[in-house]
Amino acid sequence: MSNELGDQKVFYFIVLVSVLMAILYGFFAVTANPIIIGLAAALIVGLVLLVKPSLIVWLILLLSLLVTGLLPLYFDFLATKAAWGVSLLGFLLMFIALSRVALSQNAQKFTPAFIWIALAFMIYTLINSLIQWNSFSDVVGGFKRYFQVWGLIFALCWLVFDEHNMSHLRVFIVIIALIQLPFALYERIVYVPIREAQQYLYPGMIPLDVVGGTFGASLTGGGASGEMATFLIMMLAFLLARRMEGLVTTNKLILLVLIITAPLFVGETKVVVIMLPLMFLVLYRREMIKRLHYWLMGMIVVVSFTMAAGYTYLSQSDKAIEEVIDTTFNYNLYEHGHGGYHLNRTKVLTFWVDQQGFHDPISFVFGNGLGSSHGGGYIAKHYPNHGIGLTAASTLLWDTGVFGFCLFIAIFVLAWRCADQLWRESAEPTIRADAAAIQAALALFVFYIFYRIGVLEILSFQVIFALLLGYLGWLHRRHVLMKSNK
Repeated sequence: MSNELGDQKVFYFIVLVSVLMAILYGFFAVTANPIIIGLAAALIVGLVLLVKPSLIVWLILLLSLLVTGLLPLYFDFLATKAAWGVSLLGFLLMFIALSRVALSQNAQKFTPAFIWIALAFMIYTLINSLIQWNSFSDVVGGFKRYFQVWGLIFALCWLVFDEHNMSHLRVFIVIIALIQLPFALYERIVYVPIREAQQYLYPGMIPLDVVGGTFGASLTGGGASGEMATFLIMMLAFLLARRMEGLVTTNKLILLVLIITAPLFVGETKVVVIMLPLMFLVLYRREMIKRLHYWLMGMIVVVSFTMAAGYTYLSQSDKAIEEVIDTTFNYNLYEHGHGGYHLNRTKVLTFWVDQQGFHDPISFVFGNGLGSSHGGGYIAKHYPNHGIGLTAASTLLWDTGVFGFCLFIAIFVLAWRCADQLWRESAEPTIRADAAAIQAALALFVFYIFYRIGVLEILSFQVIFALLLGYLGWLHRRHVLMKSNK
């Protein structure tokens, strides 16, 4: 009798919820607002995806690395909507991962320190922004931009992904690296001439910036050429690291390297002449002591490649080579502003010290809240056309202060230590190779935060950042489990 009453209660509850949901979605439908209707539809899809987090991961990867970056060139009106869809999936994945770690002691046991610091940084920025509340758009927009795909970090570390899943993920990322070449060539052949004809209508527009592969570009604005180049150099590090461990044959390595590095010559990303030697020095730093001749041979190849890339970039300009070099130094190191801004990549930091120094200790230490330095943000309005958020470093300092900036840098420091521990302790060639490559990628990311803002704003590049940290967390968990099973 009691079982029948229980079944009836469940039945009535389901009926009640169904009726209420039908009424609610009826109200959504009559609004005729595409955003509200889209969010309502996303809620239903999200409830289905709750039981399949691996599907969410793949949707985020496919949409962010193959769709959202290309939409502005082909279907600009869909670009923002697609990006919002990926953001919703990212936060849903974060909710699932945080729920799992809160209920699982095993997940907490195998979590490396840099993951906890990443979580602490996210919580700090949210609490700090709520306390300093500037506006709804600043806080919510800033949180969305910063953390829209950080769910990947926590999901790869805390949810159950086996070696089979990770093998598919590695293959997918290699495919993403390989297809940059055809897309970059297409953008160079089709869109660069169009932008060259229009550049007088858009002051500051650089035609070659549209060559960003699948990472993003717009017909009249900027592009993610720097992000594409950084990703490709990171992939080069993974290939070279695997060759060092004997996991890739020489013939396969040469073929993959040629395809992956070719897009670096198609666009104009002068920072390659810094990033490529930096990657090589970090990756082969141990070989400098053990096998100096081996390191010297590789260094000669890298220097030759870097010089060829530099010459290619310089020769693409209508100006004299000396003038191009002077201009590059001026808008990066000296007094000239970058693009249409008053500040450049170095002046943006000294300007922050001058304006937010010790005379305002609260803002100096804790910043002004998320979104304050972005576009029409609270602080950005005080300095129009200055470009105070030109780089990730300056944005972090204005938004989160010295404390938040140090927390963010601590993620890289502890991730480096984690990768170093894996390289020293593991006897498995795959783990050793990927750990060494991750350290090289971390060095590139640290340099990058002083170079551009993409790690805090460009969706496709944020996915690469989150994947790198999440994959390192997964490697750490796998290594610890392997040690405990011996």
